[in-house]
Amino acid sequence: MKLVRYGRPGKEKPGLIDAGGKLRDLSGKIDDFTADQLSDKALAKLARLNTDRLPLVTGKPRLGVPVAHVGKYIAIGINYIEHAAEAKMRIPREPIVFMKAVTCLCGANDNIILPKDSKKSDWEIELGVVIGKKAQYISEEEALDYVAGYCVANDLSEREFQIERGTQWDKGKGCDTFGPIGPWLVTRDEVPDPQDLEVWLDVNGERMQHGNTKTMIFTVAKIVSYLSHFMTLLPGDVIATGTPPGVGLARDPQVFLKPGDVVVAGVEKLGEQRQKVVAWPGKK
Repeated sequence: MKLVRYGRPGKEKPGLIDAGGKLRDLSGKIDDFTADQLSDKALAKLARLNTDRLPLVTGKPRLGVPVAHVGKYIAIGINYIEHAAEAKMRIPREPIVFMKAVTCLCGANDNIILPKDSKKSDWEIELGVVIGKKAQYISEEEALDYVAGYCVANDLSEREFQIERGTQWDKGKGCDTFGPIGPWLVTRDEVPDPQDLEVWLDVNGERMQHGNTKTMIFTVAKIVSYLSHFMTLLPGDVIATGTPPGVGLARDPQVFLKPGDVVVAGVEKLGEQRQKVVAWPGKK
């Protein structure tokens, strides 16, 4: 299933994309895609619905973050072999973990707002993972059973904030709108192998990033298991699993986002995002 939340910010309704690519309303069946709707049992119940009988949503409404009330947004750094090379960093022995503020989350096609005083805002296309049930000290072999589904994620980063203003990455990662998620959450039954997905990102029509999740240093299963040994993962938590090569910081000369740029990013089977870059305070 492809699950969505549509409507104005803060007023989103639950929906799904049917087999014909049409948006159907689910608000008569569930209140929202909250943590309790991400379990295997809850998702199986939705899968049994006759989608043809669900109300059809007309027009092209905004698509919001496909999961409501995300508790944690966890990210993994330097997780593609080629990205480690372009960043001139050693292959990490264990996953590099940092947090993105949940206030950075936004819809897949919402504007990217450059933060005040930004000089080096950059892009990072990533495979996003949404947790479906509570995970503590789980094994790598069982880890994917704890995943509700997958989504496209753009781990936007202000590189000066991240690298040149102290040792903490988080402040360059959690700026408002620096966490576009979606356009939808694709349930894990539609992604039998998360380690064989093409990922890409274009800026103004030019291909900047292209890779495949098979070149991840740490697999999705490894990441989910690893994190569960350091923190409790809860339904609705989101994990960004790292980016392939081609970020603006590593290009020669370096390229960073500016107002008016258009970013298009996608992951095989999971859809595509499109964002316009605007200046602070984010006026259209």
